[in-house]
Amino acid sequence: MTNTSVARSCDTFVVLPPLTDSKFHIFGKNSDRPASEVQEVIFVSKQHTSENKDYVHCTHIQVPQVSTTYRCILSKPAWCWGAEMGANEHGVCIGNEAVFSKVNYNTRKLALIGLDIVRLALERAKTAKLAVSMIGEFVENYGQGGTCYDRISGFSSGYDNSFLVVDSDEAWVIETCDRVWVAKQIKGNIPSIAKECHNNQYEIS
Repeated sequence: MTNTSVARSCDTFVVLPPLTDSKFHIFGKNSDRPASEVQEVIFVSKQHTSENKDYVHCTHIQVPQVSTTYRCILSKPAWCWGAEMGANEHGVCIGNEAVFSKVNYNTRKLALIGLDIVRLALERAKTAKLAVSMIGEFVENYGQGGTCYDRISGFSSGYDNSFLVVDSDEAWVIETCDRVWVAKQIKGNIPSIAKECHNNQYEIS
């Protein structure tokens, strides 16, 4: 009998000094998005907006734009505004993972999805610590809701998210459920995040 099952894995990791051969941090992520979905790598240029009067149109909702956004390289599903992973001109790297909680996702109103949150933080944060604070604000102020899949994928629902946020100085894990979040700084090991929550000793929320 032929085994037709396909191994799927979606993980994000970072390796920190002194476990690397240099002073650099190593950040990586793979994806298990639907096979029919187009994944694109794009460059987003720096933008300046006067007086914060403009809005940015995310996947399902719009949020106020800031006066300056930073250059980013993003890996993202072609159908949505947000990104699964990316890095900005200041060396901030972020990847997200789906997590599933007891809080019903399907009854929520349209809001940000985790991929939007990744891109928003990369476009606005100069440091990992600032990105953590921004992600917390996005989760609290806008929540998470709306489909996370293209119609052709056959999936119609969504999920909450965890995030791994890294820069040249530090690394953080953030876990979320709807409008609630916790975060913990990672020190001295090789952390990874997948599709589960593990953070029971968080530092900020």
